[in-house]
Amino acid sequence: MMSRRDQHPPQPQTSRDESDTPLRLARGGSEGGYTLVALLLVMSLLAFWAVAATENLRQQGQREREKEAMFRGEQVADAIRAYYLYRGQQGVNSLPTSMDQLLEGIPRGTKKLQVLRAEAARDPLSKSGEWKLIGPTSEEIAGFVRALTVYSGGTPPTPRGNMARLASVIPQMTNVLDTGSTSTAPGGDDDSANSSGPFLGVASRSQRNSVMTYYGIDRHDGWIFTPLFR
Repeated sequence: MMSRRDQHPPQPQTSRDESDTPLRLARGGSEGGYTLVALLLVMSLLAFWAVAATENLRQQGQREREKEAMFRGEQVADAIRAYYLYRGQQGVNSLPTSMDQLLEGIPRGTKKLQVLRAEAARDPLSKSGEWKLIGPTSEEIAGFVRALTVYSGGTPPTPRGNMARLASVIPQMTNVLDTGSTSTAPGGDDDSANSSGPFLGVASRSQRNSVMTYYGIDRHDGWIFTPLFR
């Protein structure tokens, strides 16, 4: 004879693990989603920092090249002055007509005095490495005079010392209305031929905007290195 307990077989017991499975799956899915969002955020930040670091390195590299360009350009300007003094300071006719004349040096007794290093005769900002020779009556020198006039608050620059005889040949600014450089540089390099004849300065052939400024000028090809106003 079956007892009452035997007539009702025990019901299967549901373990805690099995009953919590849906909740655990839901929690696991949420945690996985949060982890993915956090990972994407970290990756985005790393990408942003990488881009910023790359741009910073690019600008730093360009800044160093611009410093070198100014250093070399001023050396070319000093060489032009030395050549001009050697030729007697007779105005335009005493200016050099080629970079080779500066590289050859000037006679000093039985020897020649080097006035320009070969390295300084190279433009570090342009692909060709060739300086653009700037004539005394060129548009480039007119733009430089205008920029210096703006930079000095409206006072036009005048040739100084032993360069004073060139005052009559350079463009004169009477009314300067522009207050600074607002144009965007076209980029690339100027591959036009050098003007023939005497030159009193050089400029980079790079037509890019600069990181640094030179007398307020923020384009490489606007930096004229000349002894005229020094």
